[in-house]
Amino acid sequence: MATVKLLSDQQAAAIPAVQAVFDDIRATRKTAFINNFWRALANDPANLKRVWETLKSVMMVEGTIDPLTREMIYIAVSTANACQYCVQSHTAAARVRGMSDAQHGELLTIIGLAAQTNHLALAMQVPPDPEFEVR
Repeated sequence: MATVKLLSDQQAAAIPAVQAVFDDIRATRKTAFINNFWRALANDPANLKRVWETLKSVMMVEGTIDPLTREMIYIAVSTANACQYCVQSHTAAARVRGMSDAQHGELLTIIGLAAQTNHLALAMQVPPDPEFEVR
């Protein structure tokens, strides 16, 4: 259950700053769908705009990391941070960008392995090797 109200399209239309961001989300994503994350953030129009602009500047720009890989990284970090909403949202986005069932399976295997070895290294307090330092 949400801890804030999820603004409807009618409520968003009554707040010009929110409507502007919702319009940009729709135009950028080429869809009429506004997901619940943005509807929740719309309770704070300035934060809604800031987070949307930041997301666009990281996830929707040309770069050396392709869009599918960006989504897969987002899934891994969201898993590590235990954000169920983000895992589901970015898994859906990764599938739209072409992630196959096989790729998803490999990703889950990597996430599980990393979680296991991270916890073991932390529990054992293994010091980093000097060879791993950036020089």
